[in-house]
This record gives sequence, structure tokens and C-alpha cells, in this order.
Amino acid sequence: MALKFIHRETLIFKYFLIGLCLFLMLSCTRFTSKNSVNEPEAAPALMLPTWPDGALPAAILRTGEHPLWFQLTENGPVHLESIEDAIYSAALIPWPFATYISFLQEKDGEIVMVVNRDGFMKLAPDSVDAQWLALYRFSGGGLWQQYTVGGFVFYDDKPAALLYLDDRFMDSAIPLPLSRTWTFNMESNIPFPLEIPALEFFPAEDGWNANTLRLGSDGFIYYRVAGTTTTQPVVRMFRTTNLAYAGEEISADVFFNSAPRRTEISHPSLPPLPQNFFYTGIGRAGDSLFASWEEQEDFNIGAAGFLVIR
Repeated sequence: MALKFIHRETLIFKYFLIGLCLFLMLSCTRFTSKNSVNEPEAAPALMLPTWPDGALPAAILRTGEHPLWFQLTENGPVHLESIEDAIYSAALIPWPFATYISFLQEKDGEIVMVVNRDGFMKLAPDSVDAQWLALYRFSGGGLWQQYTVGGFVFYDDKPAALLYLDDRFMDSAIPLPLSRTWTFNMESNIPFPLEIPALEFFPAEDGWNANTLRLGSDGFIYYRVAGTTTTQPVVRMFRTTNLAYAGEEISADVFFNSAPRRTEISHPSLPPLPQNFFYTGIGRAGDSLFASWEEQEDFNIGAAGFLVIR
């Protein structure tokens, strides 16, 4: 079991030292060869490890039989020695305002996650050494800290998260998010807006709060918008097979019956959790098992995070 936190300056200095050592070694070889009888063959080219341009990992993990525990904070994931360290470490607050993994999905041997009030994360086999896992964080900063994540789908093969304003637990003077669907790529550690045409029929500028976007159990994509007409509030629900076009309006019964059923998550490799802590999602990245967890009480969430284990 091992854990490394990576910084760009550390990597540059490390590879500078490696390159300097190789230069000195090759220089010594050339000097010796000029004074020897038999000219040695040219040394093969040496490949130095390089990080790709763009997004840098927040941490590099090497998993084993013992779990690596992480707790989510507003500044990103923090490594814990044990899940016991999470007990009483965070206040219980209504779930729309808490920091937790609200959605996750396996894709091409990686795990893509959306963290409520924060942004995206990705766990993937490392590009330099596949024995390690790279943990990336794509933080939305202060903007994401104001809103709740209401859904996660793939649109045009891009991960798309929906932000909305939740005022069920307290009144808020914060305006509706004008950029409400977001995505990320590996060119930067910052997410960016992604326009989804089906939602643009209900612009936030006109007071429409799109608060749900999900893949249903029947393969349709469902979304819900709330607004106010000239006389009263209105909620409308839709489904579609292609978010590039307007969806078909449906009844509330059809909408709610299509929601994927949540079941208790268990796996023989997952260690037990403290009382009132629960596993909420599970998946695989490379040959390692990933699971998100939360401390729950009624509509409130306290500590939340994830573990990785081989």
C-alpha cells in the first residue's frame, strides 16, 4: 500500500536530476571510449518518463490488501489513516449543501465522479506506470459551492453534470445558475460549461430551474424543470433518447417509476463501516475496487469520502 501526492514543481525537479545524472553517465562513457582500444557500440536511446500536458493528478495511489481511505473536504480529498478518523469530523447538514460523491460511473476502465458542491473527480490507471492509479480533481471553485448537483449523464460522449439552486431547506438570494451543465477534459483541472440543447428550451434567464438529469432504468434520459407562470409555480417532466432535441413531456408517475432503484451496497472486499456510515457507490478502476461512503442521518450528510482497495 502506498500513496504519493504530486506537485508540478516536484516532478520537474525530479526529472531534471534524472536527466543530469544520465548526461554525466553518458559523458563519462564517451571519455573512457576515446582512451580504450575497442570502440564500444553506441548506447541505445533512453526514454525518460513524462507527464502529459494538461490536467495533473491530485494524488498517485498504489493499492493493496489494506484500504486507502479518503474524506472529501471543500479543498479536495484528504487521506485518512482509518475510517474511524471520520467519526464526528464533519457537521451533519442537509444533503443539498453537503460535500459528497453524488454520482459515479465506470467508463473504459476508469471511474468518473461528480462531487456535490465541488466538481468532478476521475480515478484511472496512471499514464506513466499502470501499477499506480491517478486521482484527478476538477474543481468548480466558488461557483459550484453555491449549487447542488442534480444529475449526471454522458452527452455526446462527454461527462455532463447538472447544477441547480436548491431552496427546500432554506431561502436563498443566490440567482439560478446561468451555466447549469458542466463537463471536463484532460486539458485542464478546471471544468467548463457544456450546452445541452434539450434544456435550452427552458432558459434560466426566464426563471426555469432544471433540477434533475438522469439515465432511467429503461434507457431513456429524464429531466425535470421547475418555473413560475403568470399565476402559479409549475413543474414539467420529460424523457428523450437524444438530448440534442426537445424531449417528450410525461406524467409524474412515469418520471418517478423510471428512477433506478437504490440497493444496499455490499462486497466481500469492502471493510465494515462505523454506525450510521453507508456505502453509496461502487466500481472498478484498473484492477482496484472503489467505493464511496457517507455518514447519514435522515436528510443530513456528515462526513463523506471513498476508499480504494485491490
